[in-house]
Amino acid sequence: MKTATPAMARAINDRLALDLLLERGPLTAPQFRTLTGLSRPTVSDLIERLMEGGLIQVTGESGEDRRGPNARLYGLVAGRAHVAGVDLRRETIAVTIADITGRVVGSATRAVGGDLVDLVAATIAEAAGERAPDTVVIGAPGLVAPRDGELVSSNDVPGWRPGLVASWRERLGVPVILENEVNLAAIAELRTGTAHGVEDFVLMWLGDGVGASVVLGGRLRRGVSGGAGEIGFLEVDGLAFCHVVSNAVAGGIHSAEFADCVAKGAFAFVTLLDPGLVVLGGEIGHEGGDRLAGEVAARLRELAPAPTEVRASTVEGNAVLQGAVLTALDLIRDDVFG
Repeated sequence: MKTATPAMARAINDRLALDLLLERGPLTAPQFRTLTGLSRPTVSDLIERLMEGGLIQVTGESGEDRRGPNARLYGLVAGRAHVAGVDLRRETIAVTIADITGRVVGSATRAVGGDLVDLVAATIAEAAGERAPDTVVIGAPGLVAPRDGELVSSNDVPGWRPGLVASWRERLGVPVILENEVNLAAIAELRTGTAHGVEDFVLMWLGDGVGASVVLGGRLRRGVSGGAGEIGFLEVDGLAFCHVVSNAVAGGIHSAEFADCVAKGAFAFVTLLDPGLVVLGGEIGHEGGDRLAGEVAARLRELAPAPTEVRASTVEGNAVLQGAVLTALDLIRDDVFG
């Protein structure tokens, strides 16, 4: 069995300290020692190393009556890197800019129209101001191939064409990742929403488009071609599920008929995957809330053999944007923090 080299041990300790700062905010050297179990000399070297690397800085002191090195508070250099999360839909594009701590520092929204390379670049520039994003994650409708990150099906976004991801990377000069928008919403649900702490669940997106995302073992499952969760194509009562839902919406989202439609779609996931939890997201899922979730759960109990909880999404605001930012932050933190 190989033991960690000194360099590897330092890298592990550095990342542990940086993750603690992300989770808890500024800390003193004694707090670092308590939380990590590392010795005083090791923590002292760690702090010096991270400061020289431009990753942390002194942000203040702990306690009005305390002075000296042990009272200094160390925090992350928030502006060390920035990310852009993009939600590109059929009619609008929304962008959020966040620093490496996850704090939102800019946003912008525009109508979709014209060349999409120009549109994305201009909207990011408007949101970022003088900041330059180091990583961009874009959420859009459609199947995104996991192997090359390109769209493999039409998504009805005006102006979409093959090779857009490569064009965005060339134009922006930074890594650009394309992901299905519902998959990004599932990331937000897993990290900050009603599925937080749950390793297995399905997010059913009911709103601007109909789709779903599958999370098993705490990991997003895309399928070989990126088509996992494309429930809109499922046939229910002789019609595609997306059309069934649209027709039922016309009758009111709290109607028994609508809950029955949603339950039939969820039934497919329950019988095949037994996720234990179905989350109802999108505009309709949010608007329906606990009442719709309860009606769907009751109908699902009649259909499915496996016990399944149904909850409404609790992610506030734009779940796609939040998932895009969270994904971009994971990438940039691994790059900057190691």
